[in-house]
Amino acid sequence: MKIEPVRIDALSKDQRKTIMERSMEDISSIYEDVRRIVQDIRQRGDAVALEHYKKHKSDIGPSDLEVTREEIQEAYQQVDPKVVEYLKIAARNITKFHSAQLEREMWSIEVSEGILAGRITRAMDIVGCYIPGGTAAYPSSILMTVLPARVAGVGEIVAVTPPLKGMKANPATLVAADIAGCDRIFKVGGPWGVAGLAYGTETMPKVDKIVGPGNKYVTAAKMLVYGIVDIDSPAGPSEALILADETGDPELIAIDFLSQIEHDPDSAAVLVTTSEELAQKVCQIITREFDALGRKEILESSLSKHSYVLIARDMDQAIEFTNEYATEHLEIMTKDPFVTLNRIRHAGSIFMGPYAPVPVGDYASGTNHVLPTGQCARMFSGLSVDDFIKKPTFQYLSKEGLESLKDVVITLAEAEGLPLHARAIKARFQ
Repeated sequence: MKIEPVRIDALSKDQRKTIMERSMEDISSIYEDVRRIVQDIRQRGDAVALEHYKKHKSDIGPSDLEVTREEIQEAYQQVDPKVVEYLKIAARNITKFHSAQLEREMWSIEVSEGILAGRITRAMDIVGCYIPGGTAAYPSSILMTVLPARVAGVGEIVAVTPPLKGMKANPATLVAADIAGCDRIFKVGGPWGVAGLAYGTETMPKVDKIVGPGNKYVTAAKMLVYGIVDIDSPAGPSEALILADETGDPELIAIDFLSQIEHDPDSAAVLVTTSEELAQKVCQIITREFDALGRKEILESSLSKHSYVLIARDMDQAIEFTNEYATEHLEIMTKDPFVTLNRIRHAGSIFMGPYAPVPVGDYASGTNHVLPTGQCARMFSGLSVDDFIKKPTFQYLSKEGLESLKDVVITLAEAEGLPLHARAIKARFQ
């Protein structure tokens, strides 16, 4: 398959709109079906999941829904020891990075004489982590969701993941969950898992927040239960933008571009460069490599739908486009990536220099790979310790401190038509 570079200035309005909107998840067609599942679980609990998973085990019962300690021990025997060892290394790096995010537990300031105000940090009591599964295993997603919650000090961490035939969970997922310190794991996926965590069932606990990646059915379910529980940012298919000048290595950029679009048919990869020569070389390498690659249907779909090689007239235009695109993953391949970094406003996670490809962040450098997609990086950040803590404010006023604000509060309360608010202040000086 051949790919050709395009100048940003030559893009039509519709082309630019297509690039910006790329693979934004459209859940409208499945919303009603998912809503019915969610409401059914709210009313009937475990029975709904048990009916659904009879396809995996005919004599299924409530005890089949939760992973046992014996299953976890058995999983260790099934997973390559090298994988176990490297999951532990990744877990250490992820823990170290997220531990640096912890804020001081309490701070306060004297707003004025006699008025002390501050904020405290408190972890959530119980959270749920959604881990994709089924035919593919994503042990890295367990580490990325459970470990920040563990570092934050969450009281109980629960995971849900789709089961395999015979109501077995993926062994690599179980090992990763054990390494991360997950308290309970349920073999319930899709809307059934999300709704079970949101409302609680006879078997599954009700949680305060649900995080983690999933398909459009998972996204729809999370959006439906938002307000009953908190959720992380909505996420669609994976995406990456590579920002490069003439110093970029075309071979590395081409392989990074291709590695991004192997995720699924709706993945998106974009190269924005100031160098026409670099753009041409990258396109030639992609075209050359394509025929020898596997997963051709996925690659061809991603290339034709949402992937582009774009030439900017200068670095100002390249950075302006990059900020508008607000990508999930951003690779900076410029002469001085730290200078370029200062001008980046919107990106989920940023990879700088020729030795920081996206996969290193997907697995082991310590940063989180649960990230906003579809321009959501304009208002959301990647998953972090902050997602699992609350920050209540507090205040203490002496009588003199309250007296200094007495007339302000009384006047404003009466102006808003709330006489009892004003009376609560007046009563303290009668």
